[in-house]
Amino acid sequence: MPHEYRTKRRIEFSDTDMAGIVHFARFFVFMESAEHEFLRSLGTSVATEWDGDKIGWPRLAASCEYLKPVKFEDELDICMTVARKGTKSLTYQFVFTKDDVEIAHGQLTSACCICNPGEKLRAIPKR
Repeated sequence: MPHEYRTKRRIEFSDTDMAGIVHFARFFVFMESAEHEFLRSLGTSVATEWDGDKIGWPRLAASCEYLKPVKFEDELDICMTVARKGTKSLTYQFVFTKDDVEIAHGQLTSACCICNPGEKLRAIPKR
C-alpha cells in the first residue's frame, strides 16, 4: 500500500460560509474525498464485499486544525499519508497547502468492519 497520496481541490462557492471563506466542516469532506480517491487508486473502495459480507470503514476519530483562511476558487493541494496501519484500522494524516503554504492539517482514523444491512457492526475476522 502506498504511504502517500496527493490530490487537488478547487474551492467551490458551496464550500464557503457567510464570511466568504471555507466553512470549517468542509475540510472533513475534503479529507474523506481524498481518502476515497486514494482507495480507488488502489482498485478498492470504502464500500466493498468480502466473502459475501459488506465491508465498511466507520470513523473512530477525526480532527482538523486550521491555520489560514481559504476562499472561493482557491486551489488546495492535499497530501494524505497513511500514518498508522493497524490490524483492523487505518489512520490518515492530511496536510492542506495553497501556493506551498500550509493552510490546515488533519487526521482520520477508520476501522474496517463487517456492516451487513440489518446486522450489528462486527470486526473483520483474522485471516
